[in-house]
Amino acid sequence: MSLTIRRAERTDAAIIARFNQGIAEETEGMRLDSDVLIQGVQAVFEDPTRGFYTVAVRPDGEVVGQAMITYEWSDWRNGWFWWVQSVYVREDARRLGVFRALFDHLKREATLDISVIGLRLYFDHGNTRGHATYRSLGLEDTEYRLMEIYPLPGRTSALEDVKPSPLHENS
Repeated sequence: MSLTIRRAERTDAAIIARFNQGIAEETEGMRLDSDVLIQGVQAVFEDPTRGFYTVAVRPDGEVVGQAMITYEWSDWRNGWFWWVQSVYVREDARRLGVFRALFDHLKREATLDISVIGLRLYFDHGNTRGHATYRSLGLEDTEYRLMEIYPLPGRTSALEDVKPSPLHENS
């Protein structure tokens, strides 16, 4: 499949939100609140410290896949890990190399930035096909397990009035 891989733009927000809804339905059987979802996607475009999206586009201009990168600073290694998140390939484009093209592009981009020391990705433990794909791309299993508290006590699962973290405020 012939694809162009590019950094997503604000005009891609609606399709990214639709794809994110697809991820939630397929992987967790969840129906996300559309208003909260589009606000969350748009927040990435408004504040680049939150990350960025990359999309796979067919020659006809149709977006068929996406991945989001968020950042984690490693004080142990003095560098940034890029977390590959919100991975989605439209069903009719699966098994055609779309994610491989997205991942290869992101890996090249990361390699060009000397402050980026690695790529990380998490996925649902039941996603055996995804696990096989990720391993075929050179990702390795780690000893780490993911744990969370979500939502935080006293909060709903969706924040209606999100304020910037104190880490991101301008002093």
